Amino acid sequence: MVKAFLIKYSEIGIKGKNRYMFEDALRDRVKEKLEKCEGEFLVERENGRIYVEAKSEYDFEEVVGQLSKCFGIAHICPVVLVEDKTFEIVCKELVDHMKEELGDREFTFKVFAKRSDKNYVMTSPEICREAGAYIIDHIPGAKVDVHHPEVSVNIEIRHRAYVYVSSIKGPGGMPVGTSGKAMLLLSGGIDSPVAGYMMAKRGVRIEAVYFHAPPYTSERAKQKVVDLAELVSDYAGEIRLHVVNFTDIQMYIYDKCPHDELTIIMRRYMMKIAEHIAGETDCMSLITGESVGQVASQTMQSLVATNAVCRMPVFRPVIAFDKQDIIDIAEKINTFETSILPYEDCCTTFVAKHPVTKPDLYKIEKSERNLEEKIDEMFEKAVSEREIISVKM
Repeated sequence: MVKAFLIKYSEIGIKGKNRYMFEDALRDRVKEKLEKCEGEFLVERENGRIYVEAKSEYDFEEVVGQLSKCFGIAHICPVVLVEDKTFEIVCKELVDHMKEELGDREFTFKVFAKRSDKNYVMTSPEICREAGAYIIDHIPGAKVDVHHPEVSVNIEIRHRAYVYVSSIKGPGGMPVGTSGKAMLLLSGGIDSPVAGYMMAKRGVRIEAVYFHAPPYTSERAKQKVVDLAELVSDYAGEIRLHVVNFTDIQMYIYDKCPHDELTIIMRRYMMKIAEHIAGETDCMSLITGESVGQVASQTMQSLVATNAVCRMPVFRPVIAFDKQDIIDIAEKINTFETSILPYEDCCTTFVAKHPVTKPDLYKIEKSERNLEEKIDEMFEKAVSEREIISVKM
């Protein structure tokens, strides 16, 4: 059984003098993911590489599955550790590994060597040449092709030798926590979990806020959002979910404001509350799952009216996506089936029959003056009495 994995990254490699901070963050995220796996593992950072060494029995598929959800990883390479760097022993271990990985089929290959131990008796070109000859002598059907090889054979000479021939694609991106923290407005729909996933992929740590409207929205609707947060946390790490009771505010808006403006005004107050909580929790921005033109509250004019209440930047990572683009990602990250469960959120419960699609900001602000008597008190109550749930897959 393979006893180690080489973790490769791509974007981190161009970070210059502070690259070590990103490497340390990636190492820490790898450790977090492996804590979910059976077995004991040693995770080390060494000269632009991160290695995972299994110190006990483990489930290969489980480990690869967890590492495949760790942002910052470009490729996961199962490697064989060779303690004795004698060239003949390295080649023997390499050939045994290749037979196990590739079977009896014919294939073309090219050898790539990296010699960090400059005291080693052979240079990198010599390692490539001699190892290629050894492979041809010991594996029938193996042929060299230096231009378009089917198999890349890798040998790294460090304080030990590492050999590997396969590479499993990772999720890419940046390690979570290296790009600050943001507040995700998480509904029970398809779009917002995808938006959270995409920002986490850029290294952003996620908190989330959900607007609950009992008795108009059920406990099943709330649980659906908790489940979605849990699924996103499998990639983003632990998420604190702030559950805000929005019923009184919604009903007050319903009673005092024009019904064709309900969606925009409710959305504006959701953004205000989300920004307030974001400020209390050291978040630097808001995240939404809005996509231009998808619904009435997401026309260009509606987005302008919504944005006008925010001082923080609002990131909308799916802003230019078709619905199918968003669904494809939702299916990939396993949130789609949960998102389409038929439990309505507060946005759909109070939607107007004919919502305004090109709201005038002046008119919206004028309508909101009808709320001045009680809205501040309701705002403070909603924020102070919110429920906070720590969610982690």
